[in-house]
Amino acid sequence: MDYSRHSAYSAPREYAALLAELPADLPTLGSAVRNLIVHYRGSGIDFPPDRLAEIDSRWLDRLLAHDQRRFPGSLLTPERAPENRIAGCCRDYTLLTVAALRQHGIPARSRIGFADYLDPSFHFDHVVTQWWDGDRWRAADTQLDPSWGLPVDPLDVPLGPGGLVPAAQLWTAYRRGDLDPSSYGVHPDVPVGGAWFIRNYVLHEAAHRYGDELLLWDMYGTMSMDLDGDLSLIDEVAALLIAADDGDEAADRKLEQWYAADDRLHPGRTVQSHSPRGPVSTVDLTLRLLHGQRPVK
Repeated sequence: MDYSRHSAYSAPREYAALLAELPADLPTLGSAVRNLIVHYRGSGIDFPPDRLAEIDSRWLDRLLAHDQRRFPGSLLTPERAPENRIAGCCRDYTLLTVAALRQHGIPARSRIGFADYLDPSFHFDHVVTQWWDGDRWRAADTQLDPSWGLPVDPLDVPLGPGGLVPAAQLWTAYRRGDLDPSSYGVHPDVPVGGAWFIRNYVLHEAAHRYGDELLLWDMYGTMSMDLDGDLSLIDEVAALLIAADDGDEAADRKLEQWYAADDRLHPGRTVQSHSPRGPVSTVDLTLRLLHGQRPVK
């Protein structure tokens, strides 16, 4: 897969010129991204319903449209007050970062897992940017300011223990009996997490790897809110993801082809979106696919 090209989700469409103004270097780009997006829950801001709806925007151009209605013109100026930034989450910080890098021709993709560095007692589901620096893949968490003194460098986050642990690694550890899944989820005070949640995130990890940068609350294929179905299927997907991360190009190609062909692994024409706002809705994805993308069955 060519990660320097936009997916249907990262494509800026009419905002291409504005996106191109964002810098390609990660420290400056991260600052710009944090000026555009604010976490809908972590900020503590009580957004009214019309603003909270921004979290379901899904496509980059729709995210940018919210900003442009309030601040038409450059994405670099002015400084936006937190309450006037786009209401989003870690996935949106990452999607914007990935899109800006791709706009500059830099290979980039989003990585899904659970962070070891946000709370010592709980592993929050999280999304970071992975980009190719010319020699290796590196991960950056542009939601976080490097000056905050975190346990990791947000500009060089390990994809493993102590950093962002990909869902495939965690699922494999759980299946070996080496992991208690009860401390993995959305938040200690939110009853969404555990083994079924990690299982679903293995599928999300594959989707984001192969150009379907879905919302974290989208459900499709063999996903469910119970630990049911063919768990050996998830075992196989996780094993291929881990092998691909270890540099096994054959495993990467095999999983990409399998992902495209198997309705259990990828979103079809629709997804069920379980928005934190409350409503569960069926979302039609077909109108937003770009020419040349994986065909929708």
